[in-house]
Amino acid sequence: MRACLATVLTVLLTVLVPVGAVAAWADLEIGNSDRFVSAMAPLASDPAVHEAVADRITDGVMAQLDMGPLQDGVRSLLHEAVLSFATTEAFANAWRTAARAAHHAAVHVLTSGGGNVVTIDLAQITERVKGQLVHDHVPYADRIPVRHTQITAVEAEGLGVWRDVAQALRAAGVWPALATVALSGVTVLVAVRRRRALIGVGLGYAGGAMVLAVVVAVARGTLLQDLPDNGDRGAARAIYDALTASLRTTAWSVLAGGLLLALTAWLAGRPRRPRRPGGAQARRTPEPPDAPSAPGTARTSDAPATARTAGAPGPPGTPRTSSAPDTNGAAGTTGTTETTRPAQPADPPRLY
Repeated sequence: MRACLATVLTVLLTVLVPVGAVAAWADLEIGNSDRFVSAMAPLASDPAVHEAVADRITDGVMAQLDMGPLQDGVRSLLHEAVLSFATTEAFANAWRTAARAAHHAAVHVLTSGGGNVVTIDLAQITERVKGQLVHDHVPYADRIPVRHTQITAVEAEGLGVWRDVAQALRAAGVWPALATVALSGVTVLVAVRRRRALIGVGLGYAGGAMVLAVVVAVARGTLLQDLPDNGDRGAARAIYDALTASLRTTAWSVLAGGLLLALTAWLAGRPRRPRRPGGAQARRTPEPPDAPSAPGTARTSDAPATARTAGAPGPPGTPRTSSAPDTNGAAGTTGTTETTRPAQPADPPRLY
């Protein structure tokens, strides 16, 4: 029963990983104006955005001007002027202002259900380009009309179910992500074999991260396919990639962490192979010392006995023996008897 429950929790964990990541992203990045602008700010140096801004401003201005035979020349001059202005710090500041205004439209469309299009208004950029051209004394620059020219970033009509999902997830906030972490701990606690549960949790995180990466890629194609194949599509692609960069980073990080957890738990349970004898020098176990002999018991030595000749010096403290003629025997008979001298106290060896 506990094993089946752990399996069900692991599957639920795999589902919660992408849900929690998208919910936290919708609440913390899309729902936060400062983070939204911070994600959009690097696009001020994106070539696709520069081309889209130059095309939209040039088309909007030239639609209000009739320069006769100079129409093509003025169009080319204005397009190059906008591209040149796009490399300045003034354009970066104007882009941040436009991004902050676009954030309110994005929140309104994606989460509140109002409106169908998320656009970036280029009126402030057009006004600054006009002022720069007038300052440089470019002919007819003062006749450039300032209109609310826009870049289309998202069309909500193509979102379909993604719009409803975004609304629900933003309302959930960070709670699904916190529930994912808590569920992983519960899965390990209820499991019978916790090492296997850790492997399952790691693979669940990895599987959820792969689902998240697929969802981000599919949503990208769904959002862009309904946009016209012009500069707006290139700019919208760059905007979508900038806003979902944190989601892609989360997907790769969770994938790597889950695989690392599963691999660590698997390696921790592998049986260790015994060492082969002879591979290294075997350590000999020292033999225990000889037990002391009981009183009155003769001790034997493994060393071979050596005969000691008369007069030869022995080790210090050992009794010395000598041969003396036996005078107690029968007449005419000579013999020798071996007498034992008492042990001398550690005499130094003598040289004969």
